[in-house]
Amino acid sequence: MTAGTFLIALTLVVLVLLLWHLRWVLLVLFGAVVVAVALDVLLVQVQKRTPLERPQALAAVLGILILAGGLLGQLLVPELISQFQQLGRDLPQLVSKVSDLLSSEPRLAQLNDALGEGLNLKGLQPLLGFAGGAANSLIQLFLMVLLAILLALDPSAHRRMVVAMTPRPARERMEHLLDECRQALGGWLSGMTLSATTVFLLTWGGLLLLKSPLALLSALVCGLLTFVPTIGPTAATLLPTGLALLQSPQLMLSVLVFRLVLQNLEAFLLTPLLLRKTVNLLPTVALTAQLSLGALLGLPGVLLALPLVVVLQVLMQRVVVQQIMDRWA
Repeated sequence: MTAGTFLIALTLVVLVLLLWHLRWVLLVLFGAVVVAVALDVLLVQVQKRTPLERPQALAAVLGILILAGGLLGQLLVPELISQFQQLGRDLPQLVSKVSDLLSSEPRLAQLNDALGEGLNLKGLQPLLGFAGGAANSLIQLFLMVLLAILLALDPSAHRRMVVAMTPRPARERMEHLLDECRQALGGWLSGMTLSATTVFLLTWGGLLLLKSPLALLSALVCGLLTFVPTIGPTAATLLPTGLALLQSPQLMLSVLVFRLVLQNLEAFLLTPLLLRKTVNLLPTVALTAQLSLGALLGLPGVLLALPLVVVLQVLMQRVVVQQIMDRWA
């Protein structure tokens, strides 16, 4: 091994270690980019319809979002608080009922013992750890939103900085690449937002018709977890199904069938229809990315896995496939 090769290898190792130690900074930065793209989608629509400049348009969009959030809060928050309190009262009953069902089956006795040990939290240490994690997450969320606003305020300056760091022969290609990444990510966010809103409204209406308990809270969880395809909708079904079990097995079966039908409609009809002109993510790729980033970064990694895959898919197609593989002699 020559000295030059050794130096290059050592540099790569140092860079990988540095990136690993800065993984949370990079995660917050990428989350800010995702939020900035979501704001940019709204800003483009406002600027098309009004003579406002970008700073004024951004202020208008933020004001509308805050106002809409306040109105929705007045309408939904009191009911959500009531349902959260009801969930706190129902959860021990649900755990007890599930434990009784597991105990009645000898083959599931070990699973019941494991769940019992996992739920047997003694002392304040778990609560303090949860409180510390929640405070850290709130700080990261605040920084992410702040960075997103700054990025959305003047994206052209940040774009010029990225292009300037690119070698001159590749600068035009980099500009096209940034445009494609922005278009793909913006299309994915728009489609998934419409899909999540539809799932929330249909789930809320269906659970109300079935007279399932805590319909609003369950529908909100199902809508939010739509942004985590493959894993999210399946996990979200556990809440309304478990709460329905407290009333009767028949209601639980009805809720389960309703959620499975709605989940399949969303996965195979609604979402592909909304995303047909933007991105086409294979379920295996999406699930692998969620599991990998979830193992490395926890819940934030799972939440940002799909936006990252959308960007990486554009990069792979334009750089790896077209610039390297297609030219391989």
